[in-house]
Amino acid sequence: MSALALSVLLSLVSAVAYAGGAILQERVAATTPERRYAPLRRGAWWTAIALNGLGAFLHVVALAYGPLSVVQPLGALTIVFALPMAALFVRRRAGATAWRGAIMATVGLAGLLSLTSASGAQSLDGAERVVLALVTGGGVLALTVAAQAAHRHPVVRSVLLACAAGAAFGIASVFTKTVAVDWEEGATLARELPSLGVIAVLAAAGVLISQASYRGAGLAAPLSTVTVVNPVVAAAVGLTLFGEAFRYGTTGTVLALGCGVVTAGGLILLTTERIAREASTAAGGGGLGPGSGGGVPSGVPALPVPGVPSAAGAPREPSSAPPVEPRLRPGALPAVPSQPAPAAPRCHGVPHRRQRCRERIGSSTAP
Repeated sequence: MSALALSVLLSLVSAVAYAGGAILQERVAATTPERRYAPLRRGAWWTAIALNGLGAFLHVVALAYGPLSVVQPLGALTIVFALPMAALFVRRRAGATAWRGAIMATVGLAGLLSLTSASGAQSLDGAERVVLALVTGGGVLALTVAAQAAHRHPVVRSVLLACAAGAAFGIASVFTKTVAVDWEEGATLARELPSLGVIAVLAAAGVLISQASYRGAGLAAPLSTVTVVNPVVAAAVGLTLFGEAFRYGTTGTVLALGCGVVTAGGLILLTTERIAREASTAAGGGGLGPGSGGGVPSGVPALPVPGVPSAAGAPREPSSAPPVEPRLRPGALPAVPSQPAPAAPRCHGVPHRRQRCRERIGSSTAP
């Protein structure tokens, strides 16, 4: 097997591992909503972390055997693999709109990455690393705060958190490349400890935030956002700090912009599809809770209530229903109904004579 074929195979297996990890993360988020970031007691979550780590390792090995222009676009197939895998293993079928959005995002991202030309081995100096780490931390924090402010809109919150996770993963890849270049040039471990610490913090933050992004938003929208934002952020840093450029000059730049538009359109389709699904579920859910739209069936007029104004502001007509008996106050006892008077005692003997009869206590008849 040639090196190019091996890199393609490793890239495909890496995409499948990433897709499996995302499916498990979404299922854990759906079954344990009280654990937003780190459901440490769930074995499925640790399996998802292991699959994500395996995917990252295979991706790095694929880069060692194949060119960046081949390996990076194949990583975008994670979205395409995740949808049929979710339908097969967890019975979560995606609609036609979700499929169109996923394919658009995958094709656009693959085209954008294939048009980016890699430069020679370059590294960042100390000041650039500090500025990049601070800007990334501030951006991730701002996106997380914005997501918390949008908690009433689960899809918007999920996309914002996925953007934060993708940015953290992308900058972690930049620092990983920087450390790799420095080691090739003979840098010591003590010199690279700050960069390794930044990589660990960003990777951990990306894992935790991506886990939170799956809560209440399904699989397609957060996974596509993370898959797109991660390489786009890394490519943006490469274009600005590493001297990378698009292939084919002006034509390649225009094509790259077109691919970016296609990718953004795919993400918009995925987001709106999830929002429309939630709206249809809420509209047809019924129920009697506040805001559910249930309670009184359609077509049944509401009974007028005396003294309560109608929806138009006019007072309602008095009700013709009989008055309701007042309820007893707590502790009050009802009046004892009157008892019938006891019958006159009957005496044995001659009727015209008055005789005294002895009565038994509690009895109305004579002995």
